[in-house]
Amino acid sequence: MTGVHAVVLAAGAGVRFGASKLTAAWADGALLDAALRTACDAPVDGVIVVTGAHAGAVEAAVDAFARAQATSVRTVACADHAAGMSASLRCGLGALPADAEGAFIFLGDMPRIPPGLTKRLLAALTDGALAAAPVVGARLGHPVLIARTLFEPFSHGAGDGGGGRILRALGDALARVPVTDDGVLADVDTPADLSKLRPSRAPPPG
Repeated sequence: MTGVHAVVLAAGAGVRFGASKLTAAWADGALLDAALRTACDAPVDGVIVVTGAHAGAVEAAVDAFARAQATSVRTVACADHAAGMSASLRCGLGALPADAEGAFIFLGDMPRIPPGLTKRLLAALTDGALAAAPVVGARLGHPVLIARTLFEPFSHGAGDGGGGRILRALGDALARVPVTDDGVLADVDTPADLSKLRPSRAPPPG
């Protein structure tokens, strides 16, 4: 038991994709499966997926993944998901157990998180950081790991770029974990992005 949980944000409408991008085909399942696999393989006590737009399709994809992997994944619906990422974060963080000590924040449309990264982020938090994030050069990537003390500011101010501002304001309390794999920056916004990133088979767990 680590006291750390995973929150997978999967509530977006995927407007630029033109459809439910998280349930688009990826390897032998759905795009969302890649983020779910990384979250479930991380050193966490539980995984919560926040749904919103396309909730029915996303929940079906989560159920299919959980059955195939013989694991447990909880979904929580965000009624005000259209208000932006901060609403989804507030919903996901608010659904964590009262004794949660930290949370990984995963984006459901980022399928190429490198293996082993989540353990490195947790090690940084264990060493005393308030948050940990991968960096490629000077660019912050995902997933982000935050301590409980940051749940409230992330819930109310991390929408559409606010999360990066909160992290940078931490100064030395943010552990910047260097990586060379730009999968920590690569998300899917359009069908072209999906075609560019789609592997011939599922990526290894992270």
